Amino acid sequence: MRCWLGIRYAAAPVGELRWRAPQPPQPWREPADATRVGPVCPQPTDPRIPLDLGAPQGADCLSLNVWTSSDTEPGAGKPVLVWVHGGAYVLGSSAQPLYHGGVLARSGDAVIVTLNYRLGPLGFLDLSGFGDGFETNLGLRDVLFALQWVRDNIAAFGGDPNRVTLFGESAGGGIVTTLLTSPAAAGLVSAAIAQSSPATSIYSQERAQRVAGTFLDLLGVGRDGAHRLPELPTAAILDAAKRLFDRIPRQTPGMLAFAPIVDGDVVPAHPVRSAREGRSLPVPLIIGTNKHEAALFRLLKSPLMPITPQALRAMFETIAAEQPGLQLPSPEQLRTVYQGRGKVPGMRVARDVGFRMPSIWFAEGHSQVAPVYLYRFDFCTPMLRLLRLGAAHATELPYVWGNLVQGPKDPTFRLGGLRTGRAVSARIRARWLSFAADGVPAAPSAPRWRPYTAADRATLVIDAEDHLVTDLDRPIREAWGGEVLSFG
Repeated sequence: MRCWLGIRYAAAPVGELRWRAPQPPQPWREPADATRVGPVCPQPTDPRIPLDLGAPQGADCLSLNVWTSSDTEPGAGKPVLVWVHGGAYVLGSSAQPLYHGGVLARSGDAVIVTLNYRLGPLGFLDLSGFGDGFETNLGLRDVLFALQWVRDNIAAFGGDPNRVTLFGESAGGGIVTTLLTSPAAAGLVSAAIAQSSPATSIYSQERAQRVAGTFLDLLGVGRDGAHRLPELPTAAILDAAKRLFDRIPRQTPGMLAFAPIVDGDVVPAHPVRSAREGRSLPVPLIIGTNKHEAALFRLLKSPLMPITPQALRAMFETIAAEQPGLQLPSPEQLRTVYQGRGKVPGMRVARDVGFRMPSIWFAEGHSQVAPVYLYRFDFCTPMLRLLRLGAAHATELPYVWGNLVQGPKDPTFRLGGLRTGRAVSARIRARWLSFAADGVPAAPSAPRWRPYTAADRATLVIDAEDHLVTDLDRPIREAWGGEVLSFG
C-alpha cells in the first residue's frame, strides 16, 4: 500500500477567506511532506462522543489523502473512490483511524481519496444576508473543489478521472445526495454511494438566515457586526456554535443548526424534490440505511433523533413547513402500520422519518435517470445486540473500510462474531469496489443485486448472509403515502 497524506487542495480559509468559497493554494516549488495528515477542521468537542479525529485541529484544514496499492503506477487508470465523512455537519475528519484507506486500497483495484471540508458555522452557516464578504454552502463548495482537484490530478496517482465514485455516510451521505442534484457536480462524478443519508435535512435560505442571526447574537457581535467575523478567535466561534447546535434541536426537534441550504446556486432546489422530478445527475447510485438507525441517538440521548410523540409531531410540522407539498402521514396512519399499542413506536418512526424514507424517496426519483441499488444493513454482533444497539447508525462503517477492530477498548466483537464480520466486510468491499469499476455492485459467491425499479423494488439485505428482497419497505412506504407521497 502507498499513501500520500495531507495534500492541500485549497488555500487555508483564514481571514477574508474564512467564509468565502475555496481558493487554489499557493503553488509550492519544493517537495511537499505527504507523510502526515493535515489539520482537521476546528470543531467543538462533545464528551458523549469520544471521537478520535486522528490529527490536531487547525484552520489550514482543506487537505486530502490518497491511498493506492503498492503496484499502482501513474496513468494506470484505476477507478477512484472519494470519501466524505459524516458527523452531523459539525464533527469528524478524513484522518479518523476508521477511515484509514489501506485495507480498501489493498483489497481491490482502486484509488481511495479521503477529504476534509469545513464544518459547523465555518462550512454551513449562511451569512450571505449580512454582508458582501460571505458565500453559501461552503462545506459543499469545498467538496466540489476537492473533486476538481481529483479530476485534474488523480491520473498521476494511477486513478481514472472519468471513473470517480463519491461516497459518504450520514452528513457525508447527505452531501452525496445533495451534490447529485447540483449542476456544479456535473462531470465530476461517475457514480455515487449514499450511506444513511439525511436527504431531507436540507433547509431553506430564509430559515438559515434566521439561524445565522441567532448565531451573531450568541457571539455577541449583533446582527450589524458580521463584518467582524473574519478576525474573531476560532474559540469564540466554536463556543457560539456549540450553544446554537444544542439549542436548535431542542426548539425544533430533529433539526440541525448547520446543514446545506437551498441557495439557488450550488443547490438550486430541494434535493429530494429534484430527484423525484427527474433532475438529478444521471449516474449510478447505491443508497441505503441501517436497520436500527435511531438506537445510537437513543444511547447518546441526542435530541437530533426525537422519539417521543410530542417531539415527533413537532419534527413533522417543521419538515412540512420547510418542504411545501411533502405529504406526511397522520398519527393514525403511523399507529396502524407500526402496530403501536396506543402509541407510536418512536424509535422506528424516528428511523424512518430521519433516514429510511428520505433514502427511498430519493431512490425512487433517481431511478428515473440512472440505475439505483437500494440496501438495508442488518448485521450486528452479539455485543451490539446486548447493548440494544443492533445495526445502529454508523455501525456499517468498519465493514466498508475493513477496519473492524478500533483499538483494544473496542467492545464490538468481545462476545464473538469476528469471523462472520470479516466475511460481511469482504462482501461489502467487493460490491463497493465493483460498483466503482463498472457501476455494478457484484461480489463473488453472493446474490446478484438487481437495480431498484417500480416493478419489484429489489433491496439487498446485508447480514451474516446477503439476500435480495422484493419490496422490503412496502408496509412503511404505504404508511407514508406510497405513490401519493410526493412533492406537489
